Amino acid sequence: MDDLRGPTPSSGNVFADLGFANPEEELAKCKLVSAVAEVIRERRLAQTKVAELIGVDQPTVSRLLRGRTEGFTCDRLMRLLNQLGQDVEISVTPKRSEEARVSVSLKHTL
Repeated sequence: MDDLRGPTPSSGNVFADLGFANPEEELAKCKLVSAVAEVIRERRLAQTKVAELIGVDQPTVSRLLRGRTEGFTCDRLMRLLNQLGQDVEISVTPKRSEEARVSVSLKHTL
């Protein structure tokens, strides 16, 4: 019964830690959804108005804001940010470790 283990160190990506198939893509989508949510919050937009602006129904907006990203690619999320008046920048840099990775960083959106 002394099988108590201490905390497991994180890799820095919860999706990798949980064994997701494409953890970097999942983390990127999560950050993009966070940016969408920030724009909505700062502009005080109702979900129905957001749905109208981005061409989906309100329940889809609700699911997205609750982190349900099924059916949304990173590309689609970037286009949604454009439709909400945001620029999205992609940068390519030499890899900094053995394994190349994908990352998304967010600046203040408004």
